[in-house]
Amino acid sequence: MERVFHLNLDDVLRLVRAALESGDQTQAVALIQALRPADQADVFSELADQEQASLLPNLAPEDSADILEELEDEEAVELAEALSDADLARIVNEMEPDEAADLLGDLPDARAEAILNSMEDSEEVRPLLMHADESAGGLMTTDFLVLRPRMRVSEALMAIRQLAPKDSAETLYNLYVVDTAGILRGVVSLYQLLQADPAARVGDVMEADVLSARADEDREVAAGLMTRYDLLSLPVVDSTNRLLGIITHDDFVDIVEEETTEDIQMMGGSAPLDGPYLDIPVVRVARKRVGWLMLLFITGTLTGTVMRWFADDLEAVVALAFFIPLLIGTGGNAGSQTTATIIRSIAVGDVRWRDGLAVLWHELRIGILLGAAMALFGFVRAILWGTGYDVGFAVAASLLVVVTWAVTVGSLLPLLATKLRFDPAMVSGPLMSTLVDATGLLIYLSVAKLMLSL
Repeated sequence: MERVFHLNLDDVLRLVRAALESGDQTQAVALIQALRPADQADVFSELADQEQASLLPNLAPEDSADILEELEDEEAVELAEALSDADLARIVNEMEPDEAADLLGDLPDARAEAILNSMEDSEEVRPLLMHADESAGGLMTTDFLVLRPRMRVSEALMAIRQLAPKDSAETLYNLYVVDTAGILRGVVSLYQLLQADPAARVGDVMEADVLSARADEDREVAAGLMTRYDLLSLPVVDSTNRLLGIITHDDFVDIVEEETTEDIQMMGGSAPLDGPYLDIPVVRVARKRVGWLMLLFITGTLTGTVMRWFADDLEAVVALAFFIPLLIGTGGNAGSQTTATIIRSIAVGDVRWRDGLAVLWHELRIGILLGAAMALFGFVRAILWGTGYDVGFAVAASLLVVVTWAVTVGSLLPLLATKLRFDPAMVSGPLMSTLVDATGLLIYLSVAKLMLSL
């Protein structure tokens, strides 16, 4: 069917709803099938659950499969649960093996087994269900073509023409070469095959130095390899280097999007959401946030404790209280700046645990420079407020120490989290700011007490 690309999706959604309200499912089906898969999913996700469940089985199986692949995982599972086994098996049979495995893995075991027994190509999906979703094995597809080292280039090209998976062009950019035992021996690009002598052996054309990921490794490891070496695909192997599947660039993009979303949510002080924001019940969103809020609240009480320790000093020099928001805010901001920089450096592989001392020395010098600049501004602000030179010098000295301390903590905590196998995003944002607030206030009041002889 010819796809329509120029229609506004809001207009399409309005037309689909009008067709469904009038009972004209044929028109609704035609409107959705005229869209690209991603647009089909967008329109479909705006329909009511009952409308989705009644409409999906009436679409062509390949279009229904595209929609389930494009929907968010939780939406796809909810829709799948509303379908009959026969309808679901017919649709899942048209899905890519890795996408089908992801969907079936989220269904009850008994129902997933029933669907598998009804599928034509269940042998492509079953092996993928053994791997965790967060692993490289859980991300790979088994629908790809392999070559043998002793094949002629002409034979390899003929195999590609006759045996290559349909609608899976992303699996053909790089082709992997295995021996009779399935052990990965090399990789050759389609371009290299087209340029090679047709009579040459694939083993003579391929590159034997091929990067791969273990099936049980975290998917972020696979994504890191694909990013670092600009790979269009990545082979996934077992402990004996036997080729199990490949990760394609479209799956890589999905990893990056999901991991970035999780990091942003954690940096904001919330546990990651497991679906589209508006589709998640209010109670579940609140549960995702309340734990972090309680932790930050408890940490925040340290600030009040510090102020109680220095209550007499604050009464003696009331002007010191004027600068508390300035001091703790500046420290928190400086720490968050540093943390964000280091977390990103860790994510792209620029910084590792072994670089800790170099990072510390680098950020310590940056902290001194930033602290000196803020100290100057703080001193001027104190004088303009008429608090006197003694308070001004105390504020300036405190800013120098607080900013340097905040930058130091902000550089080391993400590295420590990585070493302890925690997501470094957990120590950023509100958590970093709250921690630096309390310690920064302690530094400020201690420096002021010393300098002002309180």
